[in-house]
Amino acid sequence: MFADRAKIIIRSGKGGDGHVSFRRELYVPDGGPDGGDGGKGGDVIFEVDEGLNTLVDYRHRRKFSAEDGEAGGKKRCHGGNGSDIILKVPEGTVIMDDASGKVIADMSGENRRQVILRGGRGGKGNMNYATPTMQAPKYAQPGQAAQELEVRLELKVIADVGLVGFPNVGKSTFLSRVTNAKPKIANYHFTTLNPNLGVVDLEGAAGFVIADIPGLIEGASEGIGLGHEFLRHIERTRVIVHMVDAASTEGRDPIDDIYKINQELEKYNADLTKRPQVIAANKIDVIYPGDEDPVDKIKAEFEPKGISVFPISAVSGKGLKELLYHIQHLLDTNPMEKIVFEQEFFPEDVLININLPYTIEKDEKDEHIFIVEGPKIEKMLGYTNLESEKGFAFFQKFLKDGGILAELEEAGIQEGDTVRMYGFDFDYYK
Repeated sequence: MFADRAKIIIRSGKGGDGHVSFRRELYVPDGGPDGGDGGKGGDVIFEVDEGLNTLVDYRHRRKFSAEDGEAGGKKRCHGGNGSDIILKVPEGTVIMDDASGKVIADMSGENRRQVILRGGRGGKGNMNYATPTMQAPKYAQPGQAAQELEVRLELKVIADVGLVGFPNVGKSTFLSRVTNAKPKIANYHFTTLNPNLGVVDLEGAAGFVIADIPGLIEGASEGIGLGHEFLRHIERTRVIVHMVDAASTEGRDPIDDIYKINQELEKYNADLTKRPQVIAANKIDVIYPGDEDPVDKIKAEFEPKGISVFPISAVSGKGLKELLYHIQHLLDTNPMEKIVFEQEFFPEDVLININLPYTIEKDEKDEHIFIVEGPKIEKMLGYTNLESEKGFAFFQKFLKDGGILAELEEAGIQEGDTVRMYGFDFDYYK
């Protein structure tokens, strides 16, 4: 199966914690603070790799993490920065937030490298908090938390022209004849399980990239069969070429096939049916003389709607030149910028303000006692000297900046009530 979609969890590195220590040397009994800063956590970076054409590397591994920053050390030693993690993807990969489905990045066009999650900032050591009135601060700043996000990767093939049609109508044969692509060709339904791209070179013209989008079935827009996996590759195309079996060698009605495929395209993305279309009526080499010409019926149905019909034989090459130059004309007369999906989800804005979770509950026995718990609060208490005026002010600022005081007020706390945190009791006053 062609690996064109994957779901993974990415995590940036946590910032290293600041260090609390004091200069201790012979004949220097009261050395000042010398705790160093923590290092920055590593970033999660996505990068286009021209040598890749699938997302298979992400099908069997679930989580990808950057390195955490190192904690600060004694003697003003700065902790080392965590290493970034660089995730290589093929061009055309769209990175989306899995929960909302919103686009974070489209790795195509000029966007070859993008930082998706930034590593946490390193915490400041206690050497940064010395003041004339507080010369021995016994607290340091924790490193900023890591950011974690579940993302969906989808590869949307980049091509000017999308070649669509039901299975076994001759798309692979056509592509192999008009481009440098080497698709597998066999008389089986769903032979092609991945989009084949090829470059069409035309004398006196710019040429274009064409993609053979694998066979569609009814219900593809609802995800039946391999529908969604295939339909996503059509989203970037500027012209759509319908290929039909004009000779009905398998008993299919080519006119009905075109309507069914357009119906699936419209259900998936209504904008797709507004793009220029052309019909390639294939297999005219097996239409017998004397029979009613099915190509005339296709022309009578669609040419009044402004869709040109070209009788071709992908096997013999008849009619291919006329078809290709018409496609080039459609591209030239319907200029459209390369479709790049705009960013809708900004992890920096969304995740940076998400602190580690905490809870606020009233004591079951006394409604004037509010219990606040959470890993970040517990950690901050461990880093802060609450017996010093400066340390207590530092902790109060943390509670205010983290929104904890505001939530206590929403919970109904009144002046004189008690806030209990991991063995510490504080009286609440505004």
